[in-house]
Amino acid sequence: MINTKHILKKGGITLFAAGILFATWLLIRLSIPYLSFDPYTDFLMTKQRIYHILHWRFSFYVHVFISFIVMITGLLQFSWYLIKKYPGLHRRSGTIYAGVVLFFSGPSGLVMAFYANGGLPARISFVILALLWLYTTAMGWYYARQHQWLPHGAMMLRSYALTLSAVSLRLYAYLIDILNIPLRPRAAYVLIAWLSWTLNLIVAELIIRRLAKIYPIKKA
Repeated sequence: MINTKHILKKGGITLFAAGILFATWLLIRLSIPYLSFDPYTDFLMTKQRIYHILHWRFSFYVHVFISFIVMITGLLQFSWYLIKKYPGLHRRSGTIYAGVVLFFSGPSGLVMAFYANGGLPARISFVILALLWLYTTAMGWYYARQHQWLPHGAMMLRSYALTLSAVSLRLYAYLIDILNIPLRPRAAYVLIAWLSWTLNLIVAELIIRRLAKIYPIKKA
């Protein structure tokens, strides 16, 4: 007998993974123009007043050029097939993911957060995002080292939900533009700055709670 529910669930997961891979490809395409290190490229046009600040400029290029690494390695963490059949690949990709977030993407994102467009409300949002990203990733790594797999999975799910804020931010900006929502540019940016990660984290928590009903899990 065909399990329709199982097929739909598997199809949904496949479509979600395909969507993330497509978004990763788009991020890579958006990053390519910055290889010229031209200070007047795309987003940098809005950063002319701070482009001369060395630590911001360094953080920006680090953040832009390695974003695709955390997207791909993070996605690999949630493949049951890889976990069961290729646990070594799962561990290596997880190590790369945690290392890049903790030593490159997270710190560079935190530096950039203090100079974010949109004023203080947007900066507060991005600072909280960066700190939560670092915390959840560090705790996910800690639980893995302690062989506490369920708390590890919960923390990594939260971490990856925050990673995907890079995608959701651009998605919400696109929706506001295409739907012609009457918001001033600054108000719109503040709105998407908060929505980009809070909604992702809510979804992650709902998934964790649902899994907790299936598997006994200590609160992480």
